[in-house]
Amino acid sequence: MKETFDAESKKALIEYRIERAYATLKEADYNAKGAAINRMYYACFYAVIALLLKYDISTQTHQGARAMLGLHFVSKDILSKEDGKTFHDLFEKRHSGDYDDFVFCDQEMIDELYPRAVKLIDDIKEATMTADSSTATGDSEEIGTSVKETNEVALTYELVVL
Repeated sequence: MKETFDAESKKALIEYRIERAYATLKEADYNAKGAAINRMYYACFYAVIALLLKYDISTQTHQGARAMLGLHFVSKDILSKEDGKTFHDLFEKRHSGDYDDFVFCDQEMIDELYPRAVKLIDDIKEATMTADSSTATGDSEEIGTSVKETNEVALTYELVVL
């Protein structure tokens, strides 16, 4: 069931999620290398969820969040393709690090991804401050994308970004 918020509560939740994104990103500095990727991904994920909330776009999965970011923000040049690729790369590396055997993350990878994560969160924070929500969402029919369509969009978006 989708939660609804009054404007003040919604704004407070968006601000909280952006703050949580920055706090989680700081955790990457204090963790082992493998955990640093995890914390960078979740920092960006929290920011993406805040952005989706800003525009009343809901999703139930990480894959859905990736798809909606691409569909509503990257494809419409609200966020850059670089931002979309950053979220994609962090998702893939976090997923691999959590579930695959013998996956290692070195300092060079962290040094490359950390500034990209900061940029993505900063860009999302800026996008949450814009007043016009129609640019990102289009009509209400588009927001009601089914889970099946969302997965198809995510796969298509991945091919475009890569």
